[in-house]
This record gives sequence, C-alpha cells and structure tokens, in this order.
Amino acid sequence: MTVAKGNKGTKGAERATVLVDLALQGGGAHGAYTWGVLDRLLEESWLEFDGISGTSAGAMNAAVMAYGLDEGGPAGAKAALAAFWRRVADAAALSPFRRGPLEILTGKWTLDFSPAFVAADIAARLYSPYTINVGNSNPLQKVLEESIDFSRLAKAKTKLFITATNVHTGRGRIFRNADMTPEVLLASACLPTMFQAVEIDGEPYWDGGFTGNPTITPLVRECDSTDTILVSINPIERPGTPRTAMEIQNRLNEISFNSPLIKELRMAALLRKVADPGSGEGAVWAKMRIHRVAGEEIMLQLGYSSKLLAEWPFFEMLHGEGRRAAETFLSNFGADIGVRSTLNIDHLLTEV
Repeated sequence: MTVAKGNKGTKGAERATVLVDLALQGGGAHGAYTWGVLDRLLEESWLEFDGISGTSAGAMNAAVMAYGLDEGGPAGAKAALAAFWRRVADAAALSPFRRGPLEILTGKWTLDFSPAFVAADIAARLYSPYTINVGNSNPLQKVLEESIDFSRLAKAKTKLFITATNVHTGRGRIFRNADMTPEVLLASACLPTMFQAVEIDGEPYWDGGFTGNPTITPLVRECDSTDTILVSINPIERPGTPRTAMEIQNRLNEISFNSPLIKELRMAALLRKVADPGSGEGAVWAKMRIHRVAGEEIMLQLGYSSKLLAEWPFFEMLHGEGRRAAETFLSNFGADIGVRSTLNIDHLLTEV
C-alpha cells in the first residue's frame, strides 16, 4: 500500500475539531507500538475519536483507550493506556519468555534463542493447550479486570468494534460496547496454540486476526466520522526471501494476519468505484477517507518471537517508536485529515 504526498500538518495551530475513527491491528507485545501512536494522537485537541475497531492487542488498546476517554478525557486515556501496559509487564515478570544475556548485551529484541520459547514452539506442534494449559490460565484476565470498569465501558461514548473468530463457523464476530467483558477481549487475542478457545454465549472463539485485523466495515457503516486512521503493526511487504525455519514462520504469520485487512481494503476500493455516491450505502463508502500510521522501519527489525516478549524496556522502546511514527504522520498528513485520503487503496484493484 502506498501513501499519497500530502500537506504538512498544523502542529501548534488552532483548527476545527475533526471526527476520526481508529483501526488498530493486533500483534501481541508489538501492540505497545500502537500505545505510543495513540499516546501522541491523544495530545491533538482537534482530534475527536468517534469509533475504534481493534483486534487482539489492538482490541485491548481500543477498550482501554475508550474507557480512559470516558473516565477522564484524553489525559485519562493516556494514563489508562500507560497503566495497562505497565500491568502487562508486571504480570509477565516471572515469565520464562525472557531474552538471554547475549541478546540483552547486543540490544536485540528477540526470543529466537530462548530455550523456553523454542521448547514452547515445538510443544505447540505436538500438544494442544487442552493438554498443557489444563486450567486455561491467562494472566491478562486479571490485568484487564484491574484496567477497565466494564460496566462503564458498556456506556462509553466512543464506539467499540472488537473482532473474534468463531471456531465453529470460521466467521468473524464483531462485539460492541454493550458486549464488552474481559472474555471478549481475551477471545480476540486467543492464539489457538497457546490458549483454549474462549466461550462466549455458548460459542468458542479464537483470535480475531484470522478474520479481521482489524475490521473496517463497522467504522464506515456505524460511525459519523468519514476519516479512519489505521495503525498497522505487521509489515505488509518484507524484502528478501525467508530461508531459515524461523524466517519462514515469521513471514507466514505476517501474511496470514494481514490478509483479512488487505481483502477488506480491496473491497472498500471496489465499492468506492462502483457504488452510487448519491445516497445510501454508496454515499457512505464514497465519503470514506483512509490514513495509515505505519511502523515498517522498526517492525521489519522484529520477528514473530518478540510478540511474546513482555519486558518493560521492550514496551518502552516500542512506545517511543510509536510516538515518533505518529509525530511524522501528523507532520506530513495532519492537514489532510478531514480533507482527503492519504492511503492509496485503489492500487489494490490492479493486484492479482
């Protein structure tokens, strides 16, 4: 996907409020990058957040941000997000998934050489979480319960759209504010090789990334905003052909979790071209403007294993990278928000 050249932003200058939606991709611990992006966007008083669609780590960022906004405005959202990621790191303090001395010494953010990660990766191919994780424990359950008042979130002004995948049907289900529980967020982030399926309303659910990462359609159909800011984590393009087993696994993970998003953006591009822009569904899609905050530079340096790395210094690094990416986005394209798209999705129609 390519980004159109745009006018530079108007940092420090007063401007009219612009209503926007957010689409937050999932990616495990890499979601701390999205935290950094949101942390910077929340400092722009002219941005008002109408709806947030999120999957996996993106779902948790979305729910924590919406709750924080409802409780204390942008400052409350910033504080809630910071507290959430700190709790995640604290909950993982005793996790066996830690970097070794050599990785720490060389500053590499990877678990590729961690005996615990390698053992878990091999075990996942032989045993299911129904055998290994019999109690189905998930430390994020307590973190979410401490971070969010779900009764308040159900009535929050910011609209939430959280995606999880129904194991029986293979289709994605969108959960909204009134549906929010810790189980919904855990379902959206449920990797089937690590955790038992999360049961909601008698149905089992896995990670939403298999069907919508994140889902764009409800933002277009159910929100008043006509601008969607996509915060992507998984690199869409990666140079070079993967040759090692770890490189192949990493690229397969990226392609798999990007596929639903690319398909939906291609559908959006098609609808914008063929739908009648005069009224109804056609008018909704015709008005849609999409922007993207990308972290390709840092994400190309990271692999699949680091998505399980929950060390606080790692979160701090990703948070800083996210803030820098958001700063660059606002500087280059801030003035275009509310005016025109800065992400070119029409080229997806020419790709086979």
